[in-house]
Amino acid sequence: MLGVDRINGRFIRTALVHRNFFKRTFTEPVPAMKETFFAKKNIDTYHGRAHFYGSHLVEVGGEVLTGRFILIGVGAVPMRLGILGEEHLVTSTDFAQSTAKENRFSWWRLHRRRLCSHCGSSRCTSNCDPEGEAHADAVRSRPCQLAHGKFYQTGIDVRIRTRVTAIEKSNDGLAIRASLNDREEMFNADLMVYVAGRVPDLEPLDLAVAGVVIEKGHLTLKEFLQGVSNPAIYAVGDAASSGPPLTPVVSHDAKVVAANMLNGNYQKLDYLGVPSVAFTIPPIASVGLSEKQAHENGLKFRMRSENAADWYTARRVAESAYGFKVLVEEGTDRILGAHLIGPHVEEVINIFALSIRKGLTAEDLKTTMFAYPTGASDIASMI
Repeated sequence: MLGVDRINGRFIRTALVHRNFFKRTFTEPVPAMKETFFAKKNIDTYHGRAHFYGSHLVEVGGEVLTGRFILIGVGAVPMRLGILGEEHLVTSTDFAQSTAKENRFSWWRLHRRRLCSHCGSSRCTSNCDPEGEAHADAVRSRPCQLAHGKFYQTGIDVRIRTRVTAIEKSNDGLAIRASLNDREEMFNADLMVYVAGRVPDLEPLDLAVAGVVIEKGHLTLKEFLQGVSNPAIYAVGDAASSGPPLTPVVSHDAKVVAANMLNGNYQKLDYLGVPSVAFTIPPIASVGLSEKQAHENGLKFRMRSENAADWYTARRVAESAYGFKVLVEEGTDRILGAHLIGPHVEEVINIFALSIRKGLTAEDLKTTMFAYPTGASDIASMI
């Protein structure tokens, strides 16, 4: 990775092309071996756009299917922003699959910013328009503060609470108008990559035909992920939006819904201790409650937070950004939340997640003998 910037990211770009080719081998279309497996399990597969034909009927490729229950598991599409010049944006998928090199990027989302820099970008401007104080609380946390410091070191211009208002074509690429505290700013970029969020791809389904009610772009569901207006409908993933938008959560939801459709509504959702990682360089990981959330829940806790760049885990790989914030409840000694940045934290966070989900205490972690030297061996010092 150290040599990448000196050759303008040529090797990283090649790696991205090969990675995307590999990804498509199992994302589009469904592999024949998968359909063979389904057939052995008495599962029929159909190809084509589906849409509702009635409350219990779905049409796919001209064939009308009926079922006692129908599970909606559609993916998501980029959300419309409603700003002038939106057509000049490209999606993160477009960017990852592109072989062209751009010098200046305007970008949203942490895990994409460093990629721009390593691909040879001379300036990466990240514009964020957070919704509510939850994001602000995260930004004020030590891991995010360390991350922003690292971004600046690598030439990434981070702009918090900046709203993009218009995108205009210019002789030099794109001119981006933005607003910060009612003050207008202008950015120039060769390419503006849009990763401001996705919404469920529900429109082609004609849900109104099935009597399914949508609120704020999502299905209205009961606690078992069952439709309120049409009990024959269940939903998981992007369509349900009941938990964090993460792949393991969708798998969890699918198992719960399958059990409830087959055996009656009895199994409930459990999102306790779901970890999340932003794969920046270095990665940022989080699980459980933030400091603000813990205070709002009236919990009494002790907190340990430190910039640990001088610890061996960071120094042995010459990483200047390594830090943590860990919350432990007073009295019970259970882990409430952990927020990490640095090498290997994408793995270490799973141990904190296991502790939260299974009720392990800080003392349990302190007295565990982890392999050394590994990222996990720092846990005892973090709590």
